[in-house]
Amino acid sequence: MTTETTDTAVEAPLFGPESEFSALFDDPRWALAMIRATVLEAAHPQIGAALVDNSTFVAHPWRRLRNTFLSMRRMFGTDVAEREREAARLNRLHARMSGSDSRGRAYDAMDRATRAWVVATLFESAVTMCRLSGQPLDQGTMERMYAEYRTFLAALDGDAAELPEDLNDFWRYFDRVVENELENTEAARVILYRLFDHLPAPALLAGAPTLWAAGRAVAGPLLGTITVASLPEPYRRRAGLPEMPGAQTLMQGAYLTAGLARFLPDGWISAESIIEVLSLSPGSDDPRARTVAALRARMKRASALIRLLTPLGGEAGPGPAPSAGTGEGRRSAGEFFRQVLDQTGDGYLDWPDLAAMARELSTRLDLDEPEETRLYDAFAAWWRELQAALDTDGDGRVSADEYAAAIPSLAGPALIRVAEVLFDATDKDGSGSIDADEHRTLFRTAFHRDLNPTDGAYGRSTFVGDFLSFMSGRRTSTPYDPLLADA
Repeated sequence: MTTETTDTAVEAPLFGPESEFSALFDDPRWALAMIRATVLEAAHPQIGAALVDNSTFVAHPWRRLRNTFLSMRRMFGTDVAEREREAARLNRLHARMSGSDSRGRAYDAMDRATRAWVVATLFESAVTMCRLSGQPLDQGTMERMYAEYRTFLAALDGDAAELPEDLNDFWRYFDRVVENELENTEAARVILYRLFDHLPAPALLAGAPTLWAAGRAVAGPLLGTITVASLPEPYRRRAGLPEMPGAQTLMQGAYLTAGLARFLPDGWISAESIIEVLSLSPGSDDPRARTVAALRARMKRASALIRLLTPLGGEAGPGPAPSAGTGEGRRSAGEFFRQVLDQTGDGYLDWPDLAAMARELSTRLDLDEPEETRLYDAFAAWWRELQAALDTDGDGRVSADEYAAAIPSLAGPALIRVAEVLFDATDKDGSGSIDADEHRTLFRTAFHRDLNPTDGAYGRSTFVGDFLSFMSGRRTSTPYDPLLADA
């Protein structure tokens, strides 16, 4: 019986809507499983070091979630050309990430064994989420899913040799890595004890900070407790993670509750729609923006009610945000440093921060390798200018104090070159101006209000000027906010 099930699974498509991955992707339990998988990834010394040095998951977690979602959709879709293009993009991205951790151990994001561990955590967490929610997968389904993930790894590395071919051997491999290689890394601690407690609001809730803070104060510790309880016991023991009373019951209850979504009609839950709605900004011309605006108005009223009920003497919330589309809102130097320049959230400006900007722009524009290289080179030249002008103590990075003390004009020749590269990449037809469709392609938010009102197009000089105004003048309410500043 098992053999027949396995044979059928092997013959079924490994990608697309009939795959096991696709069946789980819109499952609410997948959110819990992804958090768990991310902790297991971050607990690997090489991955943890790469995350601390290069990732934007602390300062911009929602943006990172959106990009991960889009990448997984491309990799597990039916379009072979799109899969190959996405795999090449991911490989170029990872090839730029190498260095050493705080103990002097080298890391390389292209290390094949390390990349295999990332895929292994995704598969194992998917299996675990089904088991914890009382719906364990049968052997045939697990084997089919495992074949999908090995094929995913092969699309990246050329083969899947780093993962055992046999599913029974995989479980021995997984246990061995958990027992012998995982550590209580800084990245894992940040995810478990900092990220949930300081998670910034998504764009949808950015106008209701009090409401968001109140919900986060409850949900943050719960998510942390659920995640810790779901981790393999040998890792919890070696990492010294606390076992909270009732944590196992809470964790199983969370998975069971999320699993009840299987009784909802098909199509009621779409991960893609949820992520897109959370990412919408009020000025977008997306038809759903009106609904978002109404939700924001209700949330602001709820936030005001919470403030009325809050005892006096608490920390004052932020003032009202500048109105969308004015282009006249100003950030302080500290806000600009934290929201725009410090992409990795470590309190300093250095090359990984500018590389993160280049990576985000390359992803949004879906640049080919030559265009992507031009953009990275332009950002690298800009970093050299900034380092020479602002790094007063010579430590290879720029602190917030060094930046604020200098109050520099960042619009040097290298930043102008960055803007020109972006313009050339956006002006697909080579007309010398960016029309509405090209503008939408660049920003993915269709902020038509930022186009020239007379002819509906951006010329090169206008485009470059607006980009420099944002990067040096600290102007808010431009399309670059959702691109580079929003969480």
